[in-house]
Amino acid sequence: MKKISLLGATGSIGIQTVDILKNNPENFHLVAFSSGKNIEKTREIIQQLHPELVSVQEEKDARELSKEFPKIQFTYGTKGLVEVATHPDSTVLVNAVLGSVGLESTLAAIRMGKTIAIANKETLVTAGHLVMEEARKNNVQILPVDSEHSAIFQSMNGENPKRIERLILTASGGSFRDKTREQLKNVTVKDALNHPNWSMGAKITIDSATMMNKGLEVIEAHVLFNMPFEKIDVLLHKESIIHSLVEYHDTSVIAQLGTPDMRVPIQYALSYPDRLPLVGGTRLNLAQIGQLHFREVDFDRYRALKLAYDAGKAGGTLLTAMNAANEAAVALFLEEKITFLQIEEIIEQIMNNHSNILLPDLETILHVDSETRKTVAKLVK
Repeated sequence: MKKISLLGATGSIGIQTVDILKNNPENFHLVAFSSGKNIEKTREIIQQLHPELVSVQEEKDARELSKEFPKIQFTYGTKGLVEVATHPDSTVLVNAVLGSVGLESTLAAIRMGKTIAIANKETLVTAGHLVMEEARKNNVQILPVDSEHSAIFQSMNGENPKRIERLILTASGGSFRDKTREQLKNVTVKDALNHPNWSMGAKITIDSATMMNKGLEVIEAHVLFNMPFEKIDVLLHKESIIHSLVEYHDTSVIAQLGTPDMRVPIQYALSYPDRLPLVGGTRLNLAQIGQLHFREVDFDRYRALKLAYDAGKAGGTLLTAMNAANEAAVALFLEEKITFLQIEEIIEQIMNNHSNILLPDLETILHVDSETRKTVAKLVK
Protein backbone atom coordinates (compact mmCIF):
# COMPACT_ATOMS: atom_id res chain seq x y z
CA MET A 1 0.00 0.00 0.00
CA LYS A 2 1.24 3.48 -0.91
CA LYS A 3 0.97 6.16 1.76
CA ILE A 4 0.08 9.55 0.36
CA SER A 5 0.63 13.18 1.36
CA LEU A 6 -1.58 15.58 -0.60
CA LEU A 7 -1.09 19.33 -0.96
CA GLY A 8 -4.19 21.20 -2.11
CA ALA A 9 -6.85 18.61 -1.26
CA THR A 10 -9.84 20.95 -1.72
CA GLY A 11 -8.81 22.26 -5.16
CA SER A 12 -9.92 20.73 -8.46
CA ILE A 13 -7.01 18.26 -8.77
CA GLY A 14 -7.05 17.60 -5.02
CA ILE A 15 -10.75 16.66 -4.98
CA GLN A 16 -10.24 14.27 -7.90
CA THR A 17 -7.21 12.77 -6.12
CA VAL A 18 -9.36 12.23 -3.01
CA ASP A 19 -11.94 10.50 -5.22
CA ILE A 20 -9.27 8.04 -6.42
CA LEU A 21 -8.05 7.41 -2.88
CA LYS A 22 -11.61 6.71 -1.68
CA ASN A 23 -12.16 4.23 -4.52
CA ASN A 24 -8.89 2.38 -3.88
CA PRO A 25 -8.57 1.89 -0.10
CA GLU A 26 -6.63 -1.34 -0.58
CA ASN A 27 -3.96 0.45 -2.67
CA PHE A 28 -3.65 3.94 -1.09
CA HIS A 29 -3.85 5.55 2.34
CA LEU A 30 -3.96 9.32 2.84
CA VAL A 31 -1.71 10.07 5.84
CA ALA A 32 -1.59 13.88 5.53
CA PHE A 33 -3.18 16.64 3.50
CA SER A 34 -3.37 20.41 3.24
CA SER A 35 -6.33 22.61 2.33
CA GLY A 36 -7.00 26.33 2.18
CA LYS A 37 -10.13 28.02 3.50
CA ASN A 38 -12.72 25.45 2.42
CA ILE A 39 -13.25 24.02 5.91
CA GLU A 40 -16.46 22.15 5.06
CA LYS A 41 -14.68 20.16 2.37
CA THR A 42 -11.76 19.67 4.76
CA ARG A 43 -14.10 18.14 7.34
CA GLU A 44 -15.58 15.87 4.69
CA ILE A 45 -12.15 14.54 3.64
CA ILE A 46 -11.15 13.97 7.27
CA GLN A 47 -14.32 11.95 7.90
CA GLN A 48 -13.87 9.89 4.73
CA LEU A 49 -10.13 9.15 4.79
CA HIS A 50 -9.00 9.57 8.42
CA PRO A 51 -5.57 11.19 7.95
CA GLU A 52 -3.02 11.62 10.75
CA LEU A 53 -2.09 15.25 9.93
CA VAL A 54 -4.04 18.13 8.34
CA SER A 55 -2.83 21.63 7.49
CA VAL A 56 -5.15 24.58 6.80
CA GLN A 57 -4.45 28.16 5.80
CA GLU A 58 -5.56 29.95 8.98
CA GLU A 59 -4.51 29.26 12.58
CA LYS A 60 -8.07 29.82 13.88
CA ASP A 61 -9.39 27.06 11.59
CA ALA A 62 -6.68 24.69 12.81
CA ARG A 63 -7.71 25.37 16.43
CA GLU A 64 -11.41 24.79 15.69
CA LEU A 65 -10.78 21.56 13.80
CA SER A 66 -8.51 20.20 16.54
CA LYS A 67 -11.46 20.47 18.97
CA GLU A 68 -13.69 18.52 16.56
CA PHE A 69 -11.09 15.86 15.72
CA PRO A 70 -8.90 15.45 18.83
CA LYS A 71 -7.12 12.35 17.47
CA ILE A 72 -5.78 14.24 14.43
CA GLN A 73 -2.84 16.64 14.44
CA PHE A 74 -3.55 20.07 12.89
CA THR A 75 -1.17 22.73 11.64
CA TYR A 76 -1.43 25.78 9.35
CA GLY A 77 0.25 28.16 6.93
CA THR A 78 3.45 27.67 4.92
CA LYS A 79 5.00 25.67 7.76
CA GLY A 80 2.01 23.34 7.62
CA LEU A 81 2.53 22.67 3.91
CA VAL A 82 6.09 21.54 4.63
CA GLU A 83 4.91 19.34 7.53
CA VAL A 84 2.35 17.63 5.28
CA ALA A 85 4.87 17.18 2.46
CA THR A 86 7.47 15.65 4.78
CA HIS A 87 5.19 13.47 6.92
CA PRO A 88 7.45 10.59 8.03
CA ASP A 89 4.95 7.88 7.03
CA SER A 90 4.20 9.07 3.49
CA THR A 91 6.07 7.71 0.49
CA VAL A 92 4.37 9.78 -2.25
CA LEU A 93 3.68 13.53 -2.29
CA VAL A 94 0.93 14.77 -4.60
CA ASN A 95 1.53 18.48 -5.17
CA ALA A 96 -1.85 19.85 -6.30
CA VAL A 97 -1.66 23.38 -4.86
CA LEU A 98 -2.00 26.39 -7.15
CA GLY A 99 0.89 28.74 -7.70
CA SER A 100 4.47 28.90 -6.51
CA VAL A 101 3.41 28.31 -2.87
CA GLY A 102 4.16 24.60 -3.38
CA LEU A 103 7.86 25.08 -4.10
CA GLU A 104 9.45 24.92 -0.63
CA SER A 105 7.38 21.95 0.49
CA THR A 106 8.19 20.01 -2.69
CA LEU A 107 11.94 20.57 -2.24
CA ALA A 108 11.65 19.46 1.39
CA ALA A 109 9.85 16.25 0.35
CA ILE A 110 12.47 15.50 -2.31
CA ARG A 111 15.24 15.82 0.29
CA MET A 112 13.43 13.16 2.31
CA GLY A 113 13.40 10.82 -0.68
CA LYS A 114 9.66 10.88 -1.39
CA THR A 115 8.27 10.23 -4.87
CA ILE A 116 6.70 13.42 -6.26
CA ALA A 117 3.47 13.31 -8.29
CA ILE A 118 3.39 16.88 -9.55
CA ALA A 119 0.30 18.72 -10.75
CA ASN A 120 1.71 22.11 -9.78
CA LYS A 121 3.11 23.70 -12.94
CA GLU A 122 4.46 26.76 -11.20
CA THR A 123 6.93 24.78 -9.06
CA LEU A 124 8.69 23.47 -12.16
CA VAL A 125 8.33 26.74 -14.10
CA THR A 126 9.86 28.98 -11.44
CA ALA A 127 12.45 26.59 -10.02
CA GLY A 128 12.74 23.62 -12.36
CA HIS A 129 16.54 23.63 -12.18
CA LEU A 130 16.45 23.39 -8.36
CA VAL A 131 13.75 20.70 -8.31
CA MET A 132 15.39 18.44 -10.88
CA GLU A 133 18.86 18.85 -9.34
CA GLU A 134 17.52 17.89 -5.90
CA ALA A 135 15.66 14.95 -7.48
CA ARG A 136 18.88 13.72 -9.12
CA LYS A 137 20.87 14.11 -5.91
CA ASN A 138 18.30 12.22 -3.84
CA ASN A 139 17.42 9.64 -6.51
CA VAL A 140 13.76 10.77 -6.44
CA GLN A 141 11.26 10.15 -9.23
CA ILE A 142 9.16 13.09 -10.46
CA LEU A 143 5.92 11.76 -11.97
CA PRO A 144 3.76 14.13 -14.06
CA VAL A 145 0.06 14.54 -13.25
CA ASP A 146 -0.87 17.03 -15.98
CA SER A 147 -2.68 15.14 -18.74
CA GLU A 148 -0.23 16.39 -21.40
CA HIS A 149 2.92 15.41 -19.52
CA SER A 150 1.43 12.11 -18.42
CA ALA A 151 0.69 11.42 -22.10
CA ILE A 152 4.29 12.19 -23.07
CA PHE A 153 5.60 10.09 -20.17
CA GLN A 154 3.44 7.15 -21.28
CA SER A 155 4.43 7.61 -24.94
CA MET A 156 8.10 7.44 -23.94
CA ASN A 157 7.74 4.19 -21.97
CA GLY A 158 10.29 1.64 -23.20
CA GLU A 159 11.76 4.05 -25.76
CA ASN A 160 15.25 5.56 -26.02
CA PRO A 161 14.87 9.29 -25.22
CA LYS A 162 17.85 10.04 -27.48
CA ARG A 163 15.72 8.97 -30.44
CA ILE A 164 13.03 11.63 -29.84
CA GLU A 165 12.61 14.16 -32.62
CA ARG A 166 10.04 16.36 -30.88
CA LEU A 167 7.33 16.54 -28.24
CA ILE A 168 3.88 17.73 -29.36
CA LEU A 169 1.59 19.11 -26.66
CA THR A 170 -2.06 19.34 -27.63
CA ALA A 171 -4.22 22.30 -26.61
CA SER A 172 -8.00 22.64 -26.62
CA GLY A 173 -7.71 26.39 -27.22
CA GLY A 174 -9.79 27.15 -24.13
CA SER A 175 -13.05 29.02 -23.75
CA PHE A 176 -12.31 31.53 -26.53
CA ARG A 177 -10.72 29.31 -29.19
CA ASP A 178 -13.20 30.46 -31.86
CA LYS A 179 -12.96 34.19 -31.08
CA THR A 180 -10.73 36.79 -32.75
CA ARG A 181 -8.61 39.20 -30.70
CA GLU A 182 -11.13 41.92 -31.52
CA GLN A 183 -13.90 39.80 -29.99
CA LEU A 184 -11.83 39.26 -26.84
CA LYS A 185 -12.00 42.93 -25.83
CA ASN A 186 -15.33 42.62 -24.03
CA VAL A 187 -15.37 39.03 -22.74
CA THR A 188 -16.44 38.48 -19.14
CA VAL A 189 -15.12 36.33 -16.30
CA LYS A 190 -18.18 34.09 -16.67
CA ASP A 191 -17.40 33.63 -20.38
CA ALA A 192 -13.77 32.77 -19.63
CA LEU A 193 -14.68 30.17 -16.99
CA ASN A 194 -16.88 28.23 -19.40
CA HIS A 195 -14.32 25.67 -20.65
CA PRO A 196 -15.71 23.42 -23.43
CA ASN A 197 -13.88 20.20 -22.44
CA TRP A 198 -12.36 20.13 -18.97
CA SER A 199 -13.64 20.70 -15.45
CA MET A 200 -10.85 22.66 -13.74
CA GLY A 201 -10.28 25.35 -11.14
CA ALA A 202 -10.81 29.04 -11.98
CA LYS A 203 -7.14 30.00 -12.33
CA ILE A 204 -6.27 27.10 -14.65
CA THR A 205 -9.40 27.73 -16.74
CA ILE A 206 -8.40 31.37 -17.29
CA ASP A 207 -4.85 30.26 -18.11
CA SER A 208 -6.35 27.88 -20.67
CA ALA A 209 -8.29 30.74 -22.26
CA THR A 210 -5.14 32.90 -22.59
CA MET A 211 -3.06 29.78 -23.50
CA MET A 212 -0.59 30.69 -20.74
CA ASN A 213 -1.50 27.29 -19.33
CA LYS A 214 -0.01 25.70 -22.44
CA GLY A 215 3.01 27.98 -22.18
CA LEU A 216 3.62 26.81 -18.62
CA GLU A 217 3.25 23.21 -19.84
CA VAL A 218 5.86 23.79 -22.57
CA ILE A 219 8.31 24.98 -19.91
CA GLU A 220 7.34 22.06 -17.69
CA ALA A 221 7.98 19.62 -20.57
CA HIS A 222 11.39 21.20 -21.11
CA VAL A 223 12.23 20.64 -17.44
CA LEU A 224 10.71 17.16 -17.00
CA PHE A 225 12.02 15.62 -20.20
CA ASN A 226 15.22 17.65 -20.70
CA MET A 227 14.07 18.69 -24.17
CA PRO A 228 15.15 21.93 -25.91
CA PHE A 229 12.35 24.39 -26.65
CA GLU A 230 13.02 24.07 -30.38
CA LYS A 231 11.80 20.46 -30.11
CA ILE A 232 8.57 21.22 -28.22
CA ASP A 233 5.54 22.11 -30.34
CA VAL A 234 1.93 22.95 -29.53
CA LEU A 235 -0.97 21.73 -31.67
CA LEU A 236 -4.57 22.92 -31.35
CA HIS A 237 -6.90 19.93 -30.93
CA LYS A 238 -10.36 20.98 -29.81
CA GLU A 239 -11.69 17.55 -28.79
CA SER A 240 -8.97 16.91 -26.14
CA ILE A 241 -8.87 13.21 -27.04
CA ILE A 242 -5.19 12.99 -27.98
CA HIS A 243 -3.49 14.31 -24.86
CA SER A 244 -0.02 14.67 -26.40
CA LEU A 245 2.36 12.98 -28.83
CA VAL A 246 6.02 12.02 -29.15
CA GLU A 247 7.67 11.92 -32.58
CA TYR A 248 10.78 9.76 -33.03
CA HIS A 249 13.55 10.20 -35.56
CA ASP A 250 12.26 7.33 -37.75
CA THR A 251 9.06 9.47 -38.25
CA SER A 252 6.99 7.21 -35.95
CA VAL A 253 4.61 9.15 -33.70
CA ILE A 254 3.32 7.62 -30.45
CA ALA A 255 0.32 9.27 -28.78
CA GLN A 256 -1.79 8.69 -25.67
CA LEU A 257 -5.56 8.98 -26.13
CA GLY A 258 -8.50 8.99 -23.76
CA THR A 259 -11.61 10.84 -22.71
CA PRO A 260 -10.94 14.21 -21.00
CA ASP A 261 -10.91 13.04 -17.37
CA MET A 262 -8.14 14.29 -15.07
CA ARG A 263 -8.55 11.28 -12.80
CA VAL A 264 -6.79 9.13 -15.45
CA PRO A 265 -3.38 10.86 -15.25
CA ILE A 266 -3.73 11.38 -11.48
CA GLN A 267 -4.36 7.68 -10.91
CA TYR A 268 -1.59 6.67 -13.32
CA ALA A 269 0.93 8.76 -11.35
CA LEU A 270 -0.25 7.20 -8.09
CA SER A 271 -0.28 3.61 -9.34
CA TYR A 272 2.85 3.78 -11.55
CA PRO A 273 4.39 1.50 -12.75
CA ASP A 274 1.11 -0.43 -12.49
CA ARG A 275 -2.34 0.50 -13.83
CA LEU A 276 -5.58 0.22 -11.88
CA PRO A 277 -9.19 0.15 -13.16
CA LEU A 278 -10.71 3.65 -13.05
CA VAL A 279 -13.95 3.59 -11.05
CA GLY A 280 -16.59 5.54 -12.97
CA GLY A 281 -14.31 6.13 -15.96
CA THR A 282 -15.75 6.56 -19.48
CA ARG A 283 -14.19 4.42 -22.20
CA LEU A 284 -13.09 6.09 -25.43
CA ASN A 285 -15.37 5.43 -28.41
CA LEU A 286 -13.66 6.81 -31.51
CA ALA A 287 -16.45 5.63 -33.83
CA GLN A 288 -18.90 7.71 -31.81
CA ILE A 289 -16.62 10.76 -31.88
CA GLY A 290 -16.19 10.35 -35.64
CA GLN A 291 -13.64 13.10 -36.32
CA LEU A 292 -10.66 14.71 -34.63
CA HIS A 293 -9.57 18.23 -35.60
CA PHE A 294 -6.13 19.87 -35.55
CA ARG A 295 -4.64 23.22 -36.50
CA GLU A 296 -1.45 25.16 -35.99
CA VAL A 297 -1.13 27.70 -33.21
CA ASP A 298 -1.18 31.37 -34.18
CA PHE A 299 1.26 33.13 -31.83
CA ASP A 300 -0.21 36.55 -32.73
CA ARG A 301 -3.63 35.31 -31.56
CA TYR A 302 -2.23 33.59 -28.45
CA ARG A 303 0.40 36.08 -27.29
CA ALA A 304 0.68 34.63 -23.79
CA LEU A 305 1.97 31.37 -25.27
CA LYS A 306 4.66 33.29 -27.18
CA LEU A 307 5.65 35.11 -23.98
CA ALA A 308 6.04 31.76 -22.21
CA TYR A 309 8.31 30.43 -24.98
CA ASP A 310 10.39 33.63 -24.75
CA ALA A 311 10.72 33.34 -20.97
CA GLY A 312 11.54 29.64 -21.21
CA LYS A 313 14.36 30.21 -23.69
CA ALA A 314 15.79 33.05 -21.57
CA GLY A 315 15.53 31.05 -18.33
CA GLY A 316 16.54 32.45 -14.95
CA THR A 317 14.35 34.73 -12.88
CA LEU A 318 12.45 35.86 -15.99
CA LEU A 319 10.46 32.64 -15.56
CA THR A 320 9.60 33.58 -11.98
CA ALA A 321 8.63 37.12 -12.99
CA MET A 322 6.46 35.89 -15.85
CA ASN A 323 4.70 33.33 -13.66
CA ALA A 324 4.12 35.73 -10.75
CA ALA A 325 2.83 38.42 -13.13
CA ASN A 326 0.42 35.92 -14.65
CA GLU A 327 -0.86 34.70 -11.26
CA ALA A 328 -1.37 38.27 -10.06
CA ALA A 329 -3.03 39.40 -13.32
CA VAL A 330 -5.37 36.40 -13.45
CA ALA A 331 -6.43 37.09 -9.85
CA LEU A 332 -7.20 40.70 -10.81
CA PHE A 333 -9.22 39.57 -13.83
CA LEU A 334 -11.22 37.14 -11.67
CA GLU A 335 -11.95 40.09 -9.36
CA GLU A 336 -13.05 42.07 -12.47
CA LYS A 337 -10.41 44.74 -11.87
CA ILE A 338 -8.79 44.34 -15.32
CA THR A 339 -9.95 43.14 -18.74
CA PHE A 340 -9.08 39.77 -20.25
CA LEU A 341 -6.55 41.20 -22.72
CA GLN A 342 -4.84 43.17 -19.96
CA ILE A 343 -3.61 39.87 -18.47
CA GLU A 344 -1.04 39.39 -21.23
CA GLU A 345 -0.30 43.15 -21.41
CA ILE A 346 0.72 43.09 -17.74
CA ILE A 347 2.87 39.97 -18.21
CA GLU A 348 4.65 41.52 -21.20
CA GLN A 349 5.29 44.78 -19.35
CA ILE A 350 6.78 42.92 -16.38
CA MET A 351 8.98 40.79 -18.65
CA ASN A 352 10.22 43.81 -20.63
CA ASN A 353 11.30 45.59 -17.44
CA HIS A 354 12.88 42.59 -15.71
CA SER A 355 16.63 42.28 -15.08
CA ASN A 356 17.24 38.57 -15.51
CA ILE A 357 19.35 36.50 -13.09
CA LEU A 358 20.41 33.09 -14.40
CA LEU A 359 20.41 29.98 -12.18
CA PRO A 360 18.85 31.75 -9.15
CA ASP A 361 18.81 30.18 -5.71
CA LEU A 362 15.58 29.65 -3.76
CA GLU A 363 15.88 32.91 -1.83
CA THR A 364 16.25 34.91 -5.07
CA ILE A 365 13.28 33.14 -6.66
CA LEU A 366 11.03 33.88 -3.67
CA HIS A 367 12.19 37.54 -3.62
CA VAL A 368 11.52 38.05 -7.35
CA ASP A 369 8.12 36.37 -6.98
CA SER A 370 7.12 38.68 -4.12
CA GLU A 371 8.42 41.88 -5.76
CA THR A 372 6.73 41.08 -9.07
CA ARG A 373 3.34 40.72 -7.39
CA LYS A 374 3.82 44.09 -5.67
CA THR A 375 4.74 45.68 -9.03
CA VAL A 376 1.61 44.30 -10.70
CA ALA A 377 -0.53 45.70 -7.87
CA LYS A 378 1.08 49.14 -8.37
CA LEU A 379 0.58 48.98 -12.16
CA VAL A 380 -3.14 48.40 -11.76
CA LYS A 381 -3.58 51.09 -9.10
